[in-house]
Amino acid sequence: MNISIPPLSKDLAASLQHKLDRKTKPVGSLGRIEDLARQLGLIQQRLDPQIVNPTMLVFAGDHGLARAGVSPYPSEVTPQMVLNFLAGGAAISVLSRVNGLDLKVVNAGVNFEFAPHPLLIDRPVARGTANSLEAAAMTSAQVQQALETGAAIVDDLAAAGCTVLGLGEMGIGNTSAAALIMARLTGQPIAHCAGRGTGLDDAGLARKIEILERVLIRHPDARSPLDVLAAFGGFEIAMMAGAYLAGAAQRMLLLVDGFIATSALLVASQINPAVLDYCVFSHCSDENAHRRLIWMLDGEPLLDLGLRLGEGSGAALAFPLVTAAVALLNEMASFESAGVSDRDG
Repeated sequence: MNISIPPLSKDLAASLQHKLDRKTKPVGSLGRIEDLARQLGLIQQRLDPQIVNPTMLVFAGDHGLARAGVSPYPSEVTPQMVLNFLAGGAAISVLSRVNGLDLKVVNAGVNFEFAPHPLLIDRPVARGTANSLEAAAMTSAQVQQALETGAAIVDDLAAAGCTVLGLGEMGIGNTSAAALIMARLTGQPIAHCAGRGTGLDDAGLARKIEILERVLIRHPDARSPLDVLAAFGGFEIAMMAGAYLAGAAQRMLLLVDGFIATSALLVASQINPAVLDYCVFSHCSDENAHRRLIWMLDGEPLLDLGLRLGEGSGAALAFPLVTAAVALLNEMASFESAGVSDRDG
């Protein structure tokens, strides 16, 4: 998959900064909110950026590695939670609803046959990945299919006018896939990348790390981003990677959620580093390696709330800050328009 991402032009940077500095406030006093406003202005190349059809995409997939016991929850929870999303009862359902995000759930590869639903985008590559302890999780063809499907979904959203996109995930076992991707692509020891996921105790975490070490040994030649994705990833992670690349190419602001979503961005950024200019790291989760991975991607999270849910929950919670940033840039009075004296009188 070859997606061209436009370099983020800084031509409007000075004008955006001047507009922010002339608001009725001390210079820089709105901190990171001003950074958000400036970033969205640069992405859209306009002094009055707009939020149109903001959307939350939650990608779901099952993992063969879950059968090895890397999670305290059975794989059956993946389709059960997808049905909960569709019924409007999950955390991301509530957070999307209260924050004005259009929620769409993508079946990237769940081991279940879903009935049609208005919120469901049913594009499974297969009914779950292979067990990476025994073989590559995906074939190269499946990786390409997943990347292209994620990109196509985002292209459709762009055609409908979407300018801000949050990305989340659901898949029992996917913190293990994310840890494996991080370990191989960054060179970090797996013990620095693997965490408790959905609530492993000390013995469970030790077992998880031992299993993941065996998986890494099983795939010594997986080094490039696409090979790493094939060896260790999930269909939902691969689709997210494609979605990030397409979203940047479509000049969207991309709200990155937790550890698994950030592992997908790690893959996307190694395919095309320009994707990072279009991303906002919504929060730092309570998953062990998330802070380290954000730092490696030269990011700074907006929120630090101890979240460890996934689903796009952190991205949904950060979205009101984006809304506020745009409103302040577009609606807050300047010293001139309000007749207020600035610092120099």
